[in-house]
Amino acid sequence: MSKLGKFFKGGNSSKAKASPSPQEALARLRETEEMLGKKQEYLEARIQRELSLAKKHGTHNKRAALQALKRKKRFEKQLTQIDGTLSTIEFQREALENSHTNTEVLRNMGFAAKAMKAVHENMDINKIDDLMQEITEQQDIAQEISEAFSQRVGFADDFDEDELMAELEELEQEELNKKMKNVRLPNVPSSSLPAHPGRRREDEDDIKHLAAWAS
Repeated sequence: MSKLGKFFKGGNSSKAKASPSPQEALARLRETEEMLGKKQEYLEARIQRELSLAKKHGTHNKRAALQALKRKKRFEKQLTQIDGTLSTIEFQREALENSHTNTEVLRNMGFAAKAMKAVHENMDINKIDDLMQEITEQQDIAQEISEAFSQRVGFADDFDEDELMAELEELEQEELNKKMKNVRLPNVPSSSLPAHPGRRREDEDDIKHLAAWAS
């Protein structure tokens, strides 16, 4: 059995230790991501340093240049491993965050369901039906009362409409006679109206012609 298998087997057998909470696990994963991020920066710096040494030694010290390139390859391999580890941790952290969210949602939904159940336990369907029927009856009574108030009162409606119209015409005639008495006609002028200037000139010409003919 491999060491990794023994590790997980031992972990499954030890039930005394309580499982960590999602918050604790997420905090640990974030710390690991931060640590590996710093490791990445260190390896990238070492890779650049070894590359510079290899260029510096060049052809005049091939052994030192080759050693620098070997170290560079090892650092690059470690950097690749860290990239894969970070990807795995990121995937695990996101999965744990989603699981924690789903757990909280489920817990809250269960809490709400229990609250609804407690509310409904205090309700009697028969009482609700009786209450709704009583409300409907009271609404019908209120409607009847409103309709009764809105109807016209029937007393004093037994007058003869013809007599009323005749009386109204008499009142209108009286008002018209009063208005006619108050109207004043304009006075007729006593003096005769002046003749038309054009007509008077024609008459004078006719008289002159007659006098000339008579002479």
